[in-house]
Amino acid sequence: MAMQGPQAAATVLIAVILATAALSVASAVFAPVAFALFIIALVWPLQKRLQLRLPKLLALLVCVIVMACVFVVFGWLTTWAFGRVGRWAVAEAGRFQMIYDQAVIWLEGHGIAVAGLWTEHFNVGWLLRLVQTLTSRVNSAMSFWIVVFVYVVLGLLEVDDFGRRVRAIKDEAVRRVFVQGGLETAAKIRRYMLVRTQMSILTGLLVWGFASLSGLQLAGEWGVIAFTLNYVPFIGPLIATLFPTALALVQFDSWQSALLVFACLNVIQFVVGSYIEPRVSGNALSISPSIVLFAVFFWTFLWGLFGSVIGVPITIAVLTFCAQHPSSRWLSDLLSAPEKAERPATT
Repeated sequence: MAMQGPQAAATVLIAVILATAALSVASAVFAPVAFALFIIALVWPLQKRLQLRLPKLLALLVCVIVMACVFVVFGWLTTWAFGRVGRWAVAEAGRFQMIYDQAVIWLEGHGIAVAGLWTEHFNVGWLLRLVQTLTSRVNSAMSFWIVVFVYVVLGLLEVDDFGRRVRAIKDEAVRRVFVQGGLETAAKIRRYMLVRTQMSILTGLLVWGFASLSGLQLAGEWGVIAFTLNYVPFIGPLIATLFPTALALVQFDSWQSALLVFACLNVIQFVVGSYIEPRVSGNALSISPSIVLFAVFFWTFLWGLFGSVIGVPITIAVLTFCAQHPSSRWLSDLLSAPEKAERPATT
């Protein structure tokens, strides 16, 4: 009997390791399903309202059109912004080369041989492999979204039937976990995306305003890039500050100006992400910031770019379902952020 505790812990650990390995190896199967469930949670309220006035298939067609419009607009904005920045970078390649040469001279003057390292690792073969990798990623992304689309269409058609099957479960505890956990998870994911969209718009506007006031070129493009990348917590905002910093380095020809731009952009990201967003979302999405960061890196490691986008919603779902049963509620309490009422008052 004394070995039951350690044996149970070892069993849980082994199960977690095997599940993680399965998620990684079979990412082509699990990632589209997870993304489809995520989209269904966002779209289902619209589908449900439309079904009250329209036939189910016609309501589904309207939802598909709405989803397509959202993805097209989002993709067009992203392509436009990055395309403009890319064309600018090509046009300013000579100035980048000059800055690079100056940096190499300075580093080699301090005993750091950058030129040899660059020649060894970044050659024509490396560029060819990079192009092949990017091409493969684009093809994989297209296949991924086709599979997700099929799952979303089929899932929206079966939500009502699945709900009836869940409510027909005889075990009351199991039924409550599925019903209450599913409803709360969907509501939290919708709130998460609403807050994330609001904060992305605010971040984009602030970045655009700062770039315009500081005289930084491509101000509108930087605002759009900040808006789109803000959907990826931590990683996206960091990347969104590096590109304008590189532009500032070339445009103003000053390390001090580039550092000032980098610092100001990070202040914007910090204020929006660490001060405004928690107050807007409230306790409904109370997850420890360290767990959010871990979720982003963990799911990015398993599923790449798609994992970085959906990692936090998956974590929200896991913690919400854990909170529905006494045996797993401790995990939700442990990994959630403290309630506001429990935080000590400051003077």
